Amino acid sequence: MSNEAASMPALPLAGLRVVEFSHMVMGPTCGLVLADLGADVIKIEPVPEGDGTRRLVGAGAGFFVMFNRNKRSFAIDTKSEQGRAALLKLIDSADVVTENFRPGALEAQGFGYEALRARNPRLIYCSLKGFLAGPYEHRTALDEVVQMMGGLAYMTGPPGRPLRAGSSVNDIMGGMFAAIAILAALRQRDATGQGQYVKSGLFENNIFLVAQHMAQFAVTGKAPAPMPNRISAWGIYDLFTVKDDEQVFVAVVSDTQWKIFCEAFDLPDLYADKTLATNSQRVAGRDRLMPRLAACFACYTKPELSAKLERHGLPFAPVTRPEELFDDPHLNQSGGLLEMTLPDGSITKLPGLPIEFGNGREMGEGRLPLRRPPPRIGEDGADLLAELGYSREEIAALAAEGVVRLAE
Repeated sequence: MSNEAASMPALPLAGLRVVEFSHMVMGPTCGLVLADLGADVIKIEPVPEGDGTRRLVGAGAGFFVMFNRNKRSFAIDTKSEQGRAALLKLIDSADVVTENFRPGALEAQGFGYEALRARNPRLIYCSLKGFLAGPYEHRTALDEVVQMMGGLAYMTGPPGRPLRAGSSVNDIMGGMFAAIAILAALRQRDATGQGQYVKSGLFENNIFLVAQHMAQFAVTGKAPAPMPNRISAWGIYDLFTVKDDEQVFVAVVSDTQWKIFCEAFDLPDLYADKTLATNSQRVAGRDRLMPRLAACFACYTKPELSAKLERHGLPFAPVTRPEELFDDPHLNQSGGLLEMTLPDGSITKLPGLPIEFGNGREMGEGRLPLRRPPPRIGEDGADLLAELGYSREEIAALAAEGVVRLAE
């Protein structure tokens, strides 16, 4: 733990214990949110190799290090009698259990909700699954699966070419909704003294994301077009190519901004054109408006155009690659990136939760700190067993028998 983190006032969820049975993204995201907010999140990993997410390559290579900071690792044989006994003692001390394995997997090992509730009636048990209750609930789901069947891929790609979003949006948001449900259940426990079972669904999260398009159809009676072919709600809401083949997104979403825009770019004839006076008219006049703006913006470099738009308070966004964000001045100066040591010993900076506590008057004040880097396999097993009352000799015996893996 860093000296800075140690000097911080107690975090909102300090004192809350969470036992996490999870892998990949959805379950670990839920634990990440709770851990960043101060909960003691204990990640249960299989022995001897730990969470398989650690060994993913390609697009999955960053999953483990991104979604497992501020957690403790307990690598244990959940099928052995000794391992089960230790885990049950740990769960007896917990406020929350989370899991995102296939339906029935934990129940078969005696770690399902009903079995644990009988031991600990105050326990909040959260399952993160592909689907909530219904005809689909036993299907296997992935982020891409629910994007395809839930309309998001259709809306993202051009007609005839459904395209998944460029991030694990449902997994991440599904984990966030699970954390919200857990916090609500804890609040209810304060009033009733009883825990409960809560569940978050990947498919249902995707449906929530496309709800605005469902509502558009309900209001207009017209099927929404995929985003590349959509009729924009605003006259100027587009990506433009500037010098050196760079790209900048520019938006003008009000009549006040239209006046400012025309003055800023010395376009008095466009502002004087009564057929472009309102946003609705500009939407109708896009065919003749866009070529004029494209020619105007082509005279600028990306930094020049960005600076001018920012100076006049107009919405804009230079197109940025993920790897360029490590050097983003706002993220670096505002505490938005957390420097951490990865399990292989390398050092990087990764995004913190996008929230802030306190008055926010000082740069970085109120951002949630890094308390622990992503753990090595079994890094905290010895400490956890000691907390549960195991002697040094008993811990050594469990390690020798392969029941637990302790970090070297």
